[in-house]
Amino acid sequence: MDTRLADFIRESRAGQVAGEILRTCVHCGFCTATCPTYQLLGDELDGPRGRIYLIKQVLEGREVTEKTRSHLDRCLTCRSCETTCPSGVQYGRLLDIGREVVEAKLQRPLKEAIPRALLKEVLPRPALFGAAVAVGRALRPLLPGALADKLPPAQPAARPWPEKTRHARRMLALAGCVQPSLAPNINAATARVLDRLGIALFEEAKAGCCGAVRFHLNDHERARDDMRRNIDAWWPHVESGVEAIVVTASGCGVQVRDYGHILADDAVYADKAAKISELCRDPSEVIAAESERLRALLPAAGRGRLAFHSPCTLQHGLKIRGVVEGLLTAAGYALTPVADSHLCCGSAGTYSVLQPEISGRLRDNKLNALNAGSPDVLATANIGCLTHLQAGSALPVRHWIELIDEALP
Repeated sequence: MDTRLADFIRESRAGQVAGEILRTCVHCGFCTATCPTYQLLGDELDGPRGRIYLIKQVLEGREVTEKTRSHLDRCLTCRSCETTCPSGVQYGRLLDIGREVVEAKLQRPLKEAIPRALLKEVLPRPALFGAAVAVGRALRPLLPGALADKLPPAQPAARPWPEKTRHARRMLALAGCVQPSLAPNINAATARVLDRLGIALFEEAKAGCCGAVRFHLNDHERARDDMRRNIDAWWPHVESGVEAIVVTASGCGVQVRDYGHILADDAVYADKAAKISELCRDPSEVIAAESERLRALLPAAGRGRLAFHSPCTLQHGLKIRGVVEGLLTAAGYALTPVADSHLCCGSAGTYSVLQPEISGRLRDNKLNALNAGSPDVLATANIGCLTHLQAGSALPVRHWIELIDEALP
């Protein structure tokens, strides 16, 4: 794709990255076939190819309009197009650059700016978010539907963590910002499963939000501050020899895996960020490496029918496909077929709050696909997908690691 970037961005690193990505695209259109918003809306500008053209125009100096921003806002950043693209276009990185430029050049109306500001301030702060969840549950009948959807019923307290000093092998876990309040047992279940495999898992209290919330709401500098804080919190453990940083929410895992790229120009943090990205692991990767030992621990009895929703961040972002399904099958679950399993459920971080109509349609489609095989339970690998699907599902929606934990005698 012929590209002539404008002076304001041409010499910057963002401009160099964007230019490379734009020149990789051959505008073949294969991406439109797997784009959820294009499938729903049928508008070329609501598909990856159309959005690439819009970003190209912005970076070449064309006027930024409300129409441009609206089409970019409607992108889920699911990255299904990246999996489909025969040319290897890194669409997600181009979108981040384009959105940041648009945000800087076109002021949002208050009705859009205020919800985004609240999300950027509340979600990344676990204590504040936890208090907001408690208040929200009390006032649930009075909340707008999109917000009420995000508040699952209160969960039981997490079952106990194993003693972290009992194994020589040690790994860190990211607690995250919203998961401790919405599903406190997920990390504890991961710790119990890894404990059975001879690995001690522990959290570092000084770490916090991975940075994804602010980054994808175009507050890139404060998102980088979130990342630097986590690197500082984790670094003493890295120096002392932890094997990995386990991230149980696949959405956060994609962000931590990208620290090295995002902080590549930071003279102080670039090398450390690259090391953190190298150490980042989804729990399925850790457990799959110990699969023989796990299978020896699991009973042979069947545990019922299960439909697995593979989050976009797992299959398109982390490029992990079929691993969780294999572990669930080993645990005794009969997996039911799920049509269009590559398509997004509509959660996409804050998307379900900011774009509730599209998000709701995608959730309905996903639940129809998941329920088609008459499963007993639904499972997924990301807290956002879990709460989003649960709000529309009569069946329980669980994190897959909890089901492995419960299958172990």
